[in-house]
Amino acid sequence: MIQEYGIGWGTLALINAGIAQGKNRSGFNWFLLSLLLGPIATFILVLVEKRSEI
Repeated sequence: MIQEYGIGWGTLALINAGIAQGKNRSGFNWFLLSLLLGPIATFILVLVEKRSEI
């Protein structure tokens, strides 16, 4: 059961990295943050606005 939990958590971190890159943010940083915060990081990503390209 622990293994499935870890796989799901890691998958969520990868999804969050993709969402972050879509919002012009660092995918790697959000991946690491998502490993620590999990679903909370997803919620934060939903709330932040897309960063404008310079």
